[in-house]
Amino acid sequence: MPLKDKINFSLMPKHVAIIMDGNGRWAKKRLLPRIIGHTNGVKTVKNIVELSRKLNIRVLTLYAFSTENWTRPEEEVKGLMSLLKKYLKNELENMKNNNISFKILGDISKFSQDIQNEINNAIEQTKTNNGLIFNLALNYGSRQEILRAFKILIEKNITNPSIQDISNALYTAGLPDPDLLIRTSGEIRISNFLLWQLAYTEIYITDVLWPDFSEEEFYKAIINFQKRDRRFGGIKEDK
Repeated sequence: MPLKDKINFSLMPKHVAIIMDGNGRWAKKRLLPRIIGHTNGVKTVKNIVELSRKLNIRVLTLYAFSTENWTRPEEEVKGLMSLLKKYLKNELENMKNNNISFKILGDISKFSQDIQNEINNAIEQTKTNNGLIFNLALNYGSRQEILRAFKILIEKNITNPSIQDISNALYTAGLPDPDLLIRTSGEIRISNFLLWQLAYTEIYITDVLWPDFSEEEFYKAIINFQKRDRRFGGIKEDK
């Protein structure tokens, strides 16, 4: 039986978050420059965004560039910025035509003005779309996000914040928390990603490197998720 046929479409995760890891190792295994791994990783991004739309997943969040990634070699960072700009230019019409709403998690002020313009243009041109919400985490760090949220609360003079107040001050305000976190390349950590939002998220780790993360691998993650007993800290009585 094809893996897709094993999916229970009544139990689909509403929000899938992915730490896309392994582009550099993918390239190294093939004796190629790291930027070639990132280029192939972009192809996987396109495939997973399209597949998420077809599966009627409500929100997809991809961790693309962390606040710590600026410490990488200058040439690699320049290559990543070039790929980001090219991706936004090439995929905008596809997002518009397929009812995808593009959003950013993170502080984009550190990016060059031309990249900021591409980001803001994609957000603006897709803001009325009501299909898949596609979040790209750029210059994102969860500790920084939480610190920013508390500064927002202080500015609003909210001195005794509730959990909901804090959630409303995050980049993900108004969105459901992730049901499923996928991390590729076998690393078992969350790398300063969505620390607040992942409180009750199911975590799926695969050894597959991101450029090799195929449609079938995505199905495997969803099927694994659907086998989980999600109790959210409670106990389910045996029937």
